[in-house]
Amino acid sequence: MPMIETLEPIAVAAPAPRRSRLVRVRWGRRVVTLGGAAPVRVQSMTNTDTADIAATVQQVRALAEAGSELVRVTVNTPEAAAAVPHIREQLDRLGVDVPLVGDFHYNGHRLLTEIPACAQALSKYRINPGNVGRGEKKDRQFAMMIEAALRHDKVVRIGVNWGSLDQELLAALMDDNARRAQPADAKQVMYQALVQSAVSSADCARELGLGADRIVISCKVSGVQDLVSVYRALAHRCDYALHLGLTEAGMATKGTVASAAALAILLEEGIGDTIRVSLTPQPGESRTQEVVVALEILQSLGLRAFNPSVTACPGCGRTTSTTFQELAKQIDDFLRAQMPLWKSRYPGVENLKVAVMGCIVNGPGESKHADIGISLPGSGEMPAAPVFIDGTKALTLRGEGIAQEFQQIVEDYIARRFGAGAASH
Repeated sequence: MPMIETLEPIAVAAPAPRRSRLVRVRWGRRVVTLGGAAPVRVQSMTNTDTADIAATVQQVRALAEAGSELVRVTVNTPEAAAAVPHIREQLDRLGVDVPLVGDFHYNGHRLLTEIPACAQALSKYRINPGNVGRGEKKDRQFAMMIEAALRHDKVVRIGVNWGSLDQELLAALMDDNARRAQPADAKQVMYQALVQSAVSSADCARELGLGADRIVISCKVSGVQDLVSVYRALAHRCDYALHLGLTEAGMATKGTVASAAALAILLEEGIGDTIRVSLTPQPGESRTQEVVVALEILQSLGLRAFNPSVTACPGCGRTTSTTFQELAKQIDDFLRAQMPLWKSRYPGVENLKVAVMGCIVNGPGESKHADIGISLPGSGEMPAAPVFIDGTKALTLRGEGIAQEFQQIVEDYIARRFGAGAASH
């Protein structure tokens, strides 16, 4: 038997919070705060043709209901810009007050100036410094977009992307690096160009009159280590609110894992005020999947709570039955489906912890650690499923209706614990 020692408490060092500026993105009475002491916010973007008003309204609504707190739409043509006010109007009629962000490239200065209804209907503009213009036109066209933000009292994101980086700036930095006695690695020059483009553009916007409390910046790249390096440098250089995201993350498992790896490192270091997971949808997959992943990243890190968590056994040779897998999925789907209703009816329900375990090895222990848990019988075990509530065995379920009975027990527990007049837990 191992010797029992007196142990010192394990200190878990929390990252020092980054002091970013507080930014308020508004639509009507809805205010989404970014930066400062605000929670990390979730964003997403539609992939519809914005000129298709009905399709865009439907997707914005779905993204907002999935948990996206800001939704970006492409504004690339006069037709798209003209559609934006109608999209906003229909969303308002539906009670969807999520702020809309306009994504502008190349012609944003004209669209915002020539179609003021579009500029007014948006809550935030995304400007890419690499796609504003070249030469003398660049400064003038950038200024036109900032002037539109000032005129309509809007927030601006200076969004740099290494796929569309300002080539004039990059060339100048490369030339300067080549003249040095000990030139830096080309990738380091690329990092410097990304950070300098974002920060200098934000500073230019301030010189034009836009307050720092209305500026968000981002430097999107598609490599995990590249993103970490760039944002560490960016966080060191400025106190603007930062939007995080791995651009072109990819599909399915690759995109999910890469995004989670990159964002988790930075968020754990206190870097980042708002995130987007840029997943390529698989055929037939809903656009809302990127929102689901973003929510799970924040919840897994303990930064926010959105849905009750379900701890489920992975399965092994002791669990040849698929009952626990089916029950875990059924409970998880049930909880997610009910959350839109429960959020208003049962405040705090998002913090609920449920365990669905597959055998006697870890089942009872994990179930006791959860608010409510069930330990299903493994291979060769008695056909009984003990249910634990608040750490204590409450009852044992048997028979064919275990899944339905446990689901009802969960629902009754939620109503009792989180319902109106419920005592504090």
